[in-house]
Amino acid sequence: MVIKQLSVSLDNVPGTFSTISELLGREGVNIRAISVADTSDISTVRFVVDDPEKAKNILIGHGYKPKETDVLAVEIPDHPGSTNAVLKPLKAAGINVHYLYPHLGRIDNNAIVILGVDRTEEAEKVLAQNWVKTLGREVYNV
Repeated sequence: MVIKQLSVSLDNVPGTFSTISELLGREGVNIRAISVADTSDISTVRFVVDDPEKAKNILIGHGYKPKETDVLAVEIPDHPGSTNAVLKPLKAAGINVHYLYPHLGRIDNNAIVILGVDRTEEAEKVLAQNWVKTLGREVYNV
C-alpha cells in the first residue's frame, strides 16, 4: 500500500522549517516521519504527516509549493542487518531506492522506514513476495 509523502524546497536559512512546523502544528497536523537533505542554498524536506491532504492545503494556502509523492512505509525488525530484508529483494528486482528514512513510530516493537523508489507498485509486490510488511494509512497515526 502506498502512502503520501509531501516535500518542499526551502531556503537554507535558520528558522525556515520552523515556520512550516508551526503552521502545521497550529492546524493540528502531526509530522510522523521526516528527512532533510541540504545543499548550501536549498534544503529539501520530505515528510509524512497524519493528514496529507490537510497539510498540502495549509502549505499551498501559505504560499508553499508542496510536492506529493507516493512512497512505501515498511515494517522491519529492530536488529542489526534487518534493513537488508528490504534492500536485497529490491536490488535483485533492479528497483532503485532513491531514499530511505525512519518513521517516528513503531509497530509491535518493529521499526518503520519510509522508502522512495523508482517503481513503487512493483517494489510493493516484490516486498510482499519476500515477507516484508508494507503499511498503509495506519502509518499516519502510529
